[in-house]
Amino acid sequence: MSKNTRRRRTIARHGQLRTPGPVSQLLAFIAIGLSVVLVSGLAVVGYIAYDLTSTVSANAVELDGQKELPPDISEYEGGFNMVLAGVDTCEDAYKQYFGARCTGKDSEGTLNDVNLLVHVSDAPRRITVVSFPRDLMLPIPECTDADGETHSAMSKQPLNTAYTDGGLNCVVQTLTKLTGQEIQFAASVTFGGVIEITNAIGGVDVCLANPIKDKYTGLDLAAGNHTLQGLEALQFLRTRHGVGDGSDLGRIGNQQQYMSNLAKKLISSDTLGNVPVMLKLATTAIDNLETSTSLADPMKIVQIGLAVKSVPFQDIVFLQYPTATDPDNANKVVPSKVAAQEMWDAINANAQLQITYENTKNDGVVVTDPGTATPTEPSDPTATPDPSATPDNVVALPDNIKGTSAAQTTCSNGNVR
Repeated sequence: MSKNTRRRRTIARHGQLRTPGPVSQLLAFIAIGLSVVLVSGLAVVGYIAYDLTSTVSANAVELDGQKELPPDISEYEGGFNMVLAGVDTCEDAYKQYFGARCTGKDSEGTLNDVNLLVHVSDAPRRITVVSFPRDLMLPIPECTDADGETHSAMSKQPLNTAYTDGGLNCVVQTLTKLTGQEIQFAASVTFGGVIEITNAIGGVDVCLANPIKDKYTGLDLAAGNHTLQGLEALQFLRTRHGVGDGSDLGRIGNQQQYMSNLAKKLISSDTLGNVPVMLKLATTAIDNLETSTSLADPMKIVQIGLAVKSVPFQDIVFLQYPTATDPDNANKVVPSKVAAQEMWDAINANAQLQITYENTKNDGVVVTDPGTATPTEPSDPTATPDPSATPDNVVALPDNIKGTSAAQTTCSNGNVR
């Protein structure tokens, strides 16, 4: 049966509005892919596979149009893509933290408030994480929800209503239509999932160039360095009024600082070698995730972890999908298609991406260390250079595409609201 979707009323969060809207949070799923490198022994592999496979499979979602995938990540020509969605489900154990969002008139339904597409290339491996604004206005295809009801295609709706229409599969189909990218894997995580995963990993370090005091999320942090865990980490990821110009675009930059520091912690510290910590993280993450059926195998997550664990920091890049102000609503945004196509062309060519955008006082972060500005040279001067690692394969992105690499250091551009 087909029906028009009764969409939950959403408040535009692109502009500086004073009304606290639904929550957004960062997906820590990329931490799982990295952390599962803990399975260095067959006994640990066996334990994880036996104990977690049933949990993952029970929550698995079939992706429409999914092609049969090769058994090993190394066989994916051109690399692979994952969609990661942060959803604002009000779970009983955590809803007391979120006030009107979970108890007021806008408490019905679930929105996908964080939307990431993670591209992992091959030969050489590079990781590009593209964040899509939740108020991005775009077509949403016909989707069938978990109850078997079909929701009609919509020509122009906010991206964060896709999950309401048809769950994780609808988010994937919407982003596939927008980007033209084939998406092999997907996962979503809730408020509680972010809290529990951050606790399991022992917190994430962040830097504040200025204090953040946000009465809407309850976050109150002084300038300087902080290690965030649990609820405070979620408050940091939710804060919009507390950074930059108070827009959702500023919040994305702040979330990307967190993601970058998370990736660096997992790669450069002894976290990956700490089996008890990593086992706890893997178990906690799986228990708090909804995944596609293509990802419903812990050994597949192990393969992803092994594929990305040695990627250089300068080749881990976080981008914001380029947008322009919606001519019909100044608090919404629409795709900037020309710049987006240049971005996807560079990603598909496995180029080393050079960000030309210069941060302003309106952005969620300031760059305090620009990091490595040129491609890494071979460590052996007698070795034959890899053509894909030379300056010939560096692409300067359009200057309206915001982002950073993990080689850079950014700090939150905080304010008091």
